[in-house]
Amino acid sequence: MKNYKIIDAHCHIYPDKIAQKASDSTGNFYHIPSLLDGKISTLLEHGEKAGIDHFVVQSVATTPKQVSSINHFIADAVANSNGKFTGLGTLHPDSEDIEADFNEIIKLGLKGVKLHPDIQQFKIDDYRMLKIYELCEGRLPVLMHTGDSRYDYSNPNRMVPIMDIYNNLTVIGAHFGGWSVWEEATKKLSNYENFYVDCSSSFYAITFEKAKELIMAYGTKKVLFGTDYPMWKPEEELEKFMQIDLTEQEREDILYNNTAKLFNI
Repeated sequence: MKNYKIIDAHCHIYPDKIAQKASDSTGNFYHIPSLLDGKISTLLEHGEKAGIDHFVVQSVATTPKQVSSINHFIADAVANSNGKFTGLGTLHPDSEDIEADFNEIIKLGLKGVKLHPDIQQFKIDDYRMLKIYELCEGRLPVLMHTGDSRYDYSNPNRMVPIMDIYNNLTVIGAHFGGWSVWEEATKKLSNYENFYVDCSSSFYAITFEKAKELIMAYGTKKVLFGTDYPMWKPEEELEKFMQIDLTEQEREDILYNNTAKLFNI
C-alpha cells in the first residue's frame, strides 16, 4: 500500500485522571462502548500503529465554567506534542462572556472551535448560538457534531438556516454531516461550498459503497478523514477507509490535503 501522509481530523482527548470516565460517558450517551480510554498517550500509540502523522484534538465543555480550563488543556497538549497536534477550542452558548472566551482561543493559538449540540444541549439554530457564529465567521472553522435521530438539536434542518445566513462561516459537519441521518444530511447540506464533512463514526453503520456515495455527494475536496478517537481504534478506522473505492488523488486529499488546507497545517 502506498505510504500516505495522514491527518486524523477528529480526536477527543482528556486529562489522564478523567480520561476513562469521559470516554465511557460518551460511549454510554451513544449506547456504543468506546474502544479506547481518551488519553493522549493512547492516541499517540494507536496513531503510530496506523501511520498517522498529525491529529486535530479537541474536547467539549458541558458547562460554561469548563470552557477556559479545557481550552488551556488543549493548548498545553498542542505545545507538548512535538508538532503532532493541532488544537480546537470549545465554547458554550451559556457563557457570560462568549467574546472573551473566543479571544482566549485566539490567544492560545487554537485553530478552530468544536461544538456538540446534543451533549451541550443547544439547537444549532438557537439564538444563543448566533454570537458564536458571528465571531467564528471568516476567522475559525467550526467542527460541529451533526445528526442524531433521537433528538432535534443537531439535525440537518437546524444547520440549513445557519449556512444560509453565515456565508463565510466554515463548518465541518462530523460523521458525514449527519450521524444516523446520513441520507437527509446529504440532501440538505451537500451543496454548500463552505460545508465540509468528516467520515468519523460512520463506517460501523454504513457500507463502503454508501461511504463512497456520500463522499462523492459532498465532493472529495470537502471530506476529511477522522476517527472520533477514543470511540474507535485509529488503525481500524484507517483500514476501513482504505477499502473505499477511491483514486490515489482522492485518498491523498481526504487523508491529508483537505484538513491541512482548512487548518493551515
